[in-house]
Amino acid sequence: MDSEGHACPVCGQPVETVVKRHKTLGAWVPVWVAGPCHNPECAAHVEPGTEREKGPPGKTAGKQS
Repeated sequence: MDSEGHACPVCGQPVETVVKRHKTLGAWVPVWVAGPCHNPECAAHVEPGTEREKGPPGKTAGKQS
């Protein structure tokens, strides 16, 4: 793991680190990536609360059994 923080590629301001995952050899592996930019003056700005929420793999969001 690297200890350096992530920065927005557009404005260069620090952004939070987000954990995503991908499947490798049948196992889910965590990947730390840059999160969305919350600087209102940035072209890549994302309003808080508009990030898409994802459920566990294999489940469709909004579908209940």
